[in-house]
Amino acid sequence: MRVLPEPGRESLEIAVVLHALGDPVRLELVHRLAAGREISCSPEGVQVPRSTLSNHWRILREAGVTSTRIDGKNRMVSLRREDLDVRFPGLLDVVLKELG
Repeated sequence: MRVLPEPGRESLEIAVVLHALGDPVRLELVHRLAAGREISCSPEGVQVPRSTLSNHWRILREAGVTSTRIDGKNRMVSLRREDLDVRFPGLLDVVLKELG
């Protein structure tokens, strides 16, 4: 099992995280992840081309919002909630509350 590179907790920057959260598709992906479980990098119901979806996942991962692990041919994504909560207390709660 391989994990793709991502910034460490102390390297997370608020401007980069906010940029990553500033897109409706990425917000929907984060909302789905907030349920507390890993999801596939190709979730059902997301109506964007696969290449665009891949770019959204990359932006979230490089910002430190998500973590991606590779398991064979599958890429599984999880929310780095603990890291975000420690670094920026309350930020994720406010964002998710607005999504309903």
